[in-house]
Amino acid sequence: MTTMIWIGGAAGGAVVAFVAGYLLRARLGSLRLESAERQAKSVMEQAGREAGSVKRSAVLEAREEALRLKQQVERENQAARTEQLTAERLFQEKEAAFSRRVELIEKKDRDLKRAELDLAQRESVVGERNRELETLMGEQRQRLERVAGLSADEARAQLIGQIENEARAEAARRVVEIRDTAQRNAERESRKILTLAIQRYAGDHVSESSVSVVHLPSDDMKGRIIGRDGRNIRSFETITGVDVIIDDTPEAVILSGFDPVRREIARLALERLVADGRIHPAHIEEVVAKVRLEVEHKIHELGEMACIEVGVHGLHLELQNLLGRLQYRTSYGQNILRHSVEVAHLAGMMAAEIGMDQKMAKRGGLLHDIGKAIDHDHEGTHPALGMEVAARYGEPQPVLEAIGYHHDDYAGGSLWPVLVSAADAISGARPGARRESLEIYIKRLEALEKIANSFPGVEKSYAIQAGREVRIMVEHQRVDDARAQNLAGEIARRIEKELQYPGQIRVTVIRETRAVDYAK
Repeated sequence: MTTMIWIGGAAGGAVVAFVAGYLLRARLGSLRLESAERQAKSVMEQAGREAGSVKRSAVLEAREEALRLKQQVERENQAARTEQLTAERLFQEKEAAFSRRVELIEKKDRDLKRAELDLAQRESVVGERNRELETLMGEQRQRLERVAGLSADEARAQLIGQIENEARAEAARRVVEIRDTAQRNAERESRKILTLAIQRYAGDHVSESSVSVVHLPSDDMKGRIIGRDGRNIRSFETITGVDVIIDDTPEAVILSGFDPVRREIARLALERLVADGRIHPAHIEEVVAKVRLEVEHKIHELGEMACIEVGVHGLHLELQNLLGRLQYRTSYGQNILRHSVEVAHLAGMMAAEIGMDQKMAKRGGLLHDIGKAIDHDHEGTHPALGMEVAARYGEPQPVLEAIGYHHDDYAGGSLWPVLVSAADAISGARPGARRESLEIYIKRLEALEKIANSFPGVEKSYAIQAGREVRIMVEHQRVDDARAQNLAGEIARRIEKELQYPGQIRVTVIRETRAVDYAK
């Protein structure tokens, strides 16, 4: 019984605990619900407040953006109105200018119509007067023809023929007078100028050849020059660019080279090597380098001294060096540098005599053969090359003409090439200035006499003055005085066409009448 009571009490306690737990959970659930509702309401209130704030901000921003867009539209409208006003103003100005032009054109048109009317009236008046004048001239012509007994065409032809005959006779007489006067004056003045120039200057001339000879102290030195297996001579020829000829000539070695400057460097270098005694490739290269510098310095000094001697100043250094190189060039045995100096002096003297610029003449004469210093390295004639290099270094136009055309018949109107050509001919053509081989000299003399003897009427001919003159004796029965003058010109033209010679050749035709009788 006690046990049943205990079990019933336990069951009742469990029921009470269950009910109490249920009520407690229900109370907690309602409390949680109320708290959640309060939080939800708070969140909704806060969201409402934030939405209102965002709405107010959006409204403000929208208002600001609308105001900004409105202002921008107003500015654009204002700019468009300004542009429109400017365009309207320009259009009005153009319209006004166009109206003025139209008025001007209309005015000119009215003036032109008035001028045309005046011109038409004048033309009618002039035409009427011309008709009257032609009528009067016809009547006058008929009267003259009746008085003279000739028609107008016959009188015109007779008058023209008479005038032509008189003009021809007068022209022939004037031509003869002018030619005789010019010939007399030209011969007198040219003789005076040339004799003064030749009298006031004389130069020394050095003959050079294309080979140089180096003398040796003994023939044993030839073996040292050759070296073991020829290495010394090969090195020397390679460095200098000159051929070394070792033959049976006692105590001498021959240097052969086309470039005279290289040949001079080789000659000086070999002389120093022989004097020193040390001959091997390294020493050869060292000595040749030193000698080359010395020769280049000497070339510059020679060009500078030539300018000082002639009195030419302000010449470019490169042109002075080219002048110095002419010291080692020859033409028919005549040293070209000395020839250029002589031509400068002669040109200056002749320029002073005829009233031209003496300094300019000397400058052109000194540089007239400058192209010969470079024509082996470049293609072209020495006048063209000289003219090109002188132009490159700023030489004046008269000097360029004297250089480029001193061997041509220059038709440009300048007298500088003629003056320098005359000085060049004097320097190169006088006896002793140039030399040539005996064979060429004899052939030229024979060719001169052969050309002269080929003309009819020639009795004898003699080439004299070292081939500078040919004198021709003609038969006086077959050749008169006029024919003698023409014969000299024909022979001169034939010589120019068929022969090559330095300078100029004088052709003299002699016609004489010999009276012969015998005393018995």
